[in-house]
Amino acid sequence: MNTKQGGSSRLSFGGRTLIPSTLLRISPQAGLLLVNLLLWAIFGLVADGFLSSFNLFALSRDIALFTAIGFAQMLAISMGEMNLSVGAIGGVAAIFAGWLMQAFGIPFVLAAVLTILLGAVMGWFNGWLTVRTNINSFIVTLAMASVYTGLLMIITKAQVFSNLPFDFIRFGQASLGFVSLLLLIVLLLAGLLIVLYRNSELGRWMLAVGANRRAAEFAGIPVGRTLQIGHALSGLLAGLAGVLFAARLASALPSIGVDWVLPSFLAPVLGGTILSGGVVSVVGTLFGGMLVESITSGLNLLQVNNFWVLFFQGIILLLAVLLDRLRSVLAQRKKGQRL
Repeated sequence: MNTKQGGSSRLSFGGRTLIPSTLLRISPQAGLLLVNLLLWAIFGLVADGFLSSFNLFALSRDIALFTAIGFAQMLAISMGEMNLSVGAIGGVAAIFAGWLMQAFGIPFVLAAVLTILLGAVMGWFNGWLTVRTNINSFIVTLAMASVYTGLLMIITKAQVFSNLPFDFIRFGQASLGFVSLLLLIVLLLAGLLIVLYRNSELGRWMLAVGANRRAAEFAGIPVGRTLQIGHALSGLLAGLAGVLFAARLASALPSIGVDWVLPSFLAPVLGGTILSGGVVSVVGTLFGGMLVESITSGLNLLQVNNFWVLFFQGIILLLAVLLDRLRSVLAQRKKGQRL
């Protein structure tokens, strides 16, 4: 039962406190930051080289990639949707960028812009199919993931584009101190997403659609158009992640994106974005990406098998969903006590 002492509440059972009220008031973002700092302190002590300049650069680059993938999924989740084709779009984007640069000699900046636009088109098509067929986006994007990947393999015959321009390779290796340039780009992207959700009509529409689609329709919000634009933005960021991944590898590989589905959900869900839609956290997604990549980096330095790394990622996602559910239940109980 819940009790109150000195004006503060706590969750207790049989007279024993289960969760102190102070912990319940900690936001997911602040909690993630604290966990990240604790992990860095632990890995700094037990994993040789974790805090070295080289590892911090590699870690910042991986955080950038993981967070970009999370942002792509976050945009879909905020509308109560899913985009299971983020990896397929990212893979197509990486190959398309490599093809433009290697086969036609197109400067990497122009190739990146064209590739990102291609990702937006593929994402828009996902949204268009979802709206027109009224089929759940889970099914639509799962099917389109196979379509995109299949077309990629048919057209390219699994060709690797490794003779990429030096400027593109240098872009993937660039840094400011021990911080990768890729992370700085993702931080800029995070700022733009914060503006989108806080200060733009489109961002408010996306959250309203995610919170209650029927109520959004009654309020005059163009639900269908909002879903299509939101999916287009999700595809755009998946395309951007594909370009960044190719820059990170200095090569465009057909295998890029094949394992993005689980990571795409980890960062936003850990950060406080609710799977049912309507609530989003850009900063939390960034901290979620930082948490997962910090654990991965630390375990790799401790020479833990990659199979165990995948196992821990699954456990982390499960715990994140359970904690999200716990917060929702406690919030409903608190709301009921006030009525």
